[in-house]
Amino acid sequence: MLGSLLGLPGFAPGLRAATVTVRPGASLPAVLQTLAAGDTLVVNPGLYEGNLLLDRRIALMGEEGAVLRGSGTGSVVTILADSCVLQGFIVEHSGSRLVDEDAGILVKSSGNRICNNSFRDILFGIYLLHAGGNEIRGNSIAGRKHLDLGDRGSGIHIWNSPRNRVVRNTIVDVRDGLYIQNANHTWIEANRVSGVRYGLHYMYADSNIFLGNRFSDNVAGAAIMYSRGIIMRHNVFTHNRGFASFGILFQDCHGLLADSNVIADNVVGMFFEGSTHNQFCDNIIAQNDIALQMFQNSNDNIITGNNFIDNLSPLAIIGKRTGTCWNTSSGGNYWSSYDGYDLDADGVGDIPMKIQNVFQYLEGRNANVRLFLYSPASQALAKSAEAFPILQINEETDARPLMHPRDLGQMPAVQMMRGEQQAGKRLRRTAWLLFPLVAVALFGMIVRRQNRGIPR
Repeated sequence: MLGSLLGLPGFAPGLRAATVTVRPGASLPAVLQTLAAGDTLVVNPGLYEGNLLLDRRIALMGEEGAVLRGSGTGSVVTILADSCVLQGFIVEHSGSRLVDEDAGILVKSSGNRICNNSFRDILFGIYLLHAGGNEIRGNSIAGRKHLDLGDRGSGIHIWNSPRNRVVRNTIVDVRDGLYIQNANHTWIEANRVSGVRYGLHYMYADSNIFLGNRFSDNVAGAAIMYSRGIIMRHNVFTHNRGFASFGILFQDCHGLLADSNVIADNVVGMFFEGSTHNQFCDNIIAQNDIALQMFQNSNDNIITGNNFIDNLSPLAIIGKRTGTCWNTSSGGNYWSSYDGYDLDADGVGDIPMKIQNVFQYLEGRNANVRLFLYSPASQALAKSAEAFPILQINEETDARPLMHPRDLGQMPAVQMMRGEQQAGKRLRRTAWLLFPLVAVALFGMIVRRQNRGIPR
């Protein structure tokens, strides 16, 4: 085994702070048993098979192209010791048992750094179990797309583990992108999640900060449940569509602050049930089928200073009223559907905005009406209800609607979307520029193949 250890300056089993380098052919499980706490193991590019156990403080550093392939049962890497580092690997081929937390990396300790790894063919990506104060940064996680959503694990699963940092990870094709349960004081920043059930799933997780993340093309962007003291800023929730879909669901959430987020092109922008004393300001809620859907037991929320733009329906209430505060002395929200006037030119409408939609009211009484949601008839019905308000749909009113949208174009969430849109435009422009070259090459291939078939 020692003969397989190459590039060994300073290597001496039993001495601390040694640096060991291995090449393909080495047995990493065996090599790890020779190392002392504080040693660093540098792994050259290549394939290394077998599950790994870090039961002492080790820095495991993979050079580009180093692959850790598990046995197909259990977790590929299990970290039991505190303050380990695992960086730069391709991690693949975990077990497939949800009840056993089979993962690319299973962490049961504190103070570890898991950075810049790629995960493929794994059940869970990174699973933190009774593990606090860890940093998970810059990883790329792809789940088992061939499985049904319910049979997959989460990309990053944190259970009963406080004070972790989850930063700049990319997650696709898992069940839930980020699953956070009984994990207080978690910092979640600049992650990208798509192609999953819930991009973010909070359960009984208090005092967490959620900053600059993007969730798109999921069944639902986020489900925040049974949590208190959450701060959400500069996040983007877009294109989350499917059965019972929403940008963000809040269930039994209290004392939450959500500002400067973009919630756009979802079935329901934000859904509230049993959630109270939350504050929403400076958000853009745009082009959703329903901007807000609320149970009447969601009381005493403050929703002011937001831009509601081109939503098919501004509000659907299950019940009569919610006790929501829609405006302060300085003004309320901007509603693109507001058609009032401002005679004193103070930027605030002189008549209240009734936050209701007669079509949504009828849909609530007969679900089949939704088939006509995009029809001219539904728009005509809404206009007729404005002119002849014979139905008292709900009592929600913004008494001081803004005449112009608030200038929120410089907030980071908007800049994030603009940057991605520009990147998409550049990609399409490049494709069009390359199209003639590709066409000529294909034409040449066809001509050569035809010429080969012609007798000389």
